[in-house]
Amino acid sequence: MTRHEEQGDAGGRVGRRSRALKAVGLAVAGLLVLGTAAAGYAYWHLDDNIKSVDIDSALGDNRPAQAVIAPAASAGASPLPTGALNILVLGSDSRSGKANQELGGGDSSGARSDTAMVVHLDAGRTRASVVSIPRDTLVTRPSCPLSSGGSTAAAYHAMFNSAYSVGGPVCAVKTVESITGVRMDHYIEIDFSGFAKLVNALGGVTVTTDEDIDDDKSHLHLTAGTHHLDGTRALALARTRHGIGDGSDLGRIGLQQKLVKALLEQMAATDLLTDPAKLYQVADAVTASLTTDTGLDSLAELTKLGRSLKGLAADRVKTVTMPVVTAPSDPNRVVAEEPAASELWASLR
Repeated sequence: MTRHEEQGDAGGRVGRRSRALKAVGLAVAGLLVLGTAAAGYAYWHLDDNIKSVDIDSALGDNRPAQAVIAPAASAGASPLPTGALNILVLGSDSRSGKANQELGGGDSSGARSDTAMVVHLDAGRTRASVVSIPRDTLVTRPSCPLSSGGSTAAAYHAMFNSAYSVGGPVCAVKTVESITGVRMDHYIEIDFSGFAKLVNALGGVTVTTDEDIDDDKSHLHLTAGTHHLDGTRALALARTRHGIGDGSDLGRIGLQQKLVKALLEQMAATDLLTDPAKLYQVADAVTASLTTDTGLDSLAELTKLGRSLKGLAADRVKTVTMPVVTAPSDPNRVVAEEPAASELWASLR
């Protein structure tokens, strides 16, 4: 991927970042300190928090081929999977609910995918690539089935993030598969209020910005330097675009990737197992904010996924942005740069 933007994580943080990748699994294990009865209730509550969408049933068989996921050899009763895996991760600016409206404004029909990342785990799950898709990318949006019956109309030169707006998670997955030719094995979505609550539950997050940020639309005003942000300001950082660089989505993606790394470091540095109250607060914030496909809609499945990443070291995780160029039809939009984009997606199959 030498032609694409890449950032290798610092080797000195390998151990801490590796622990962060298993945060959900640690949270579940840590519930045991609450006592048998309390842990039983807590597990039920957290499990019940998770919302899901049956994407496989909605899309049927007209999809890219699914990789064979072979279990690891193990003497245990439940061997962990080690096959290659692709997960579509969306940050949603859903306006549903009072908390999301206060953070994002608008009405309940205005949901969009503010952030889109394809997380690819190589076979063996010791290497990973995280590919960001700019929301302003013009794409051909395929016809998508609707839960109410019928389907959306196909659209040409449509903004990528409109797929979620018109057809929800199912259309977001179908659109990503259509433009990449890569099967999305799983889907994970986190919303406005859930992200802010997670940051607050962790005691905030520390990030360093390379330039001043002055964005009235996201209500964020920061001087260049290091800042400790609460949930509301961290969310504003993830959403800001007008106060940095040329105001494009590419600048925002850089901030989002930096924020994700800082959040993982904060999770790794927080010893949740010694603080049951904070442990539960963090786990509750995570699960309450999640929407997944039906293959990941339980603590058991999320924990298994986390445990399968135990061999994934931080210096083997790369962040990449899909290669794009300015759209000929609109200087405020981008289109995939070919053949670089196709070569990138081919490397993930």
